[in-house]
Amino acid sequence: MRKSPWFWIPTLYFAEGLPYFIVNTISVVMLKDLGVSNGKLAVLTSFISLPWLFKPLWSPLVDTVKSKRWWILSTQLTIALSVALIALTLAGTSLALTLSLFALAAFASATHDISADGYYMIALDERRQAAFIGIRNTFYRVAMIFGQGVLIVFAGAIEKYTKSTVSAWRTTFFFTALILALLTIYHKSVLPEIEAKSITITDNGLKLLRNFTTAFISFFTKKGCISAMIFMLFYRFPEALLMKMLYPFFIDPATAGGLGLDKEAYGLICGSAGVAALLAGGISGGFYISKHGLRKSLPLMALSLTLPCIVYPYLAFAQPESLWTIGSCVAIDQFGYGFGFTAYIAYMMKFAAGPLRTSHYAICTGFMALSAILPGAVSGYLQEICGYGGFFTLVVLSCAITFAVTYLAARNSSYLMQ
Repeated sequence: MRKSPWFWIPTLYFAEGLPYFIVNTISVVMLKDLGVSNGKLAVLTSFISLPWLFKPLWSPLVDTVKSKRWWILSTQLTIALSVALIALTLAGTSLALTLSLFALAAFASATHDISADGYYMIALDERRQAAFIGIRNTFYRVAMIFGQGVLIVFAGAIEKYTKSTVSAWRTTFFFTALILALLTIYHKSVLPEIEAKSITITDNGLKLLRNFTTAFISFFTKKGCISAMIFMLFYRFPEALLMKMLYPFFIDPATAGGLGLDKEAYGLICGSAGVAALLAGGISGGFYISKHGLRKSLPLMALSLTLPCIVYPYLAFAQPESLWTIGSCVAIDQFGYGFGFTAYIAYMMKFAAGPLRTSHYAICTGFMALSAILPGAVSGYLQEICGYGGFFTLVVLSCAITFAVTYLAARNSSYLMQ
């Protein structure tokens, strides 16, 4: 008897989200705690995120070889083992090995994204896909709260108890690896066998190459492709600059221009209030687009994405001590980002529409990853040159880039936004 989707959709998308936040958020926090400079930290954590950029290159492989269920279970096991090995390498092994394990977890996680989304579309008919889209998004956000909030607060509490940063992170990663391993075991028992048989590369080598070539050629010859790529690369440029520098800003002492918070305070502010505001903004943005359409919504959403960035120059120059004040500023920014980012997702879905929408959407997510990696890689060095106040002022000025590409998209891609 096939299990109800309620048995596997919530946990599958929690398992999809958690590794992403381990690689992209917890790695930043851990490296900062271990004394890595802001410039080096931004470059290294951007480098280990590269698999999300390149995942369209092997999406036809996941679509053609073996079954989606096989890929899901294999990648979940790989992620669990990688996280456990990260815990072991923190005992004094080279930083390069630890980063390599983060990169392996990122590669497995990016592959898991492809297989889980493909499995979702195969396992459910269109009616149930629509019915469960809110559930999958909600549990992805639950993973975000767990990764950015619970795990960081947990690490902070362990650090206070043991008086050792390395011990705190080692314990946190072992705990996370255990959760990921249990999820793998659970999914092995509840994920239905929905594909007739597993297939091999030798069976489908020519088909794989043909699918790969067709998907890429058809994507880059689509009407409006140039303006769409520019929009996908630069729409969220200001927030992409911010992401890597938020934890260093909150943790660095006031004498260095930061706010002097501890990990627990950061986890509570960004992992609870920030994520709740982000989720509320995303839900509101979805309702707004459904009511007004993407074309009419886009200008307001671009403003929503960018203008709240002004809270960070205020925090940098005023350096308030009140957690309520800091939390309110973060919530304002995250609500605006969640509301405005909805337009970005809607735009990608419309551009990817067509016979090859799965492969085309995977390519769009590659551009989405690149839009975060490039600004993130240079953000640390910009902050070291300009200081926090100057850096956040640059972020606000860069909002002009978002306005420019939004105008370009509305002018050249209007056929997408009816």
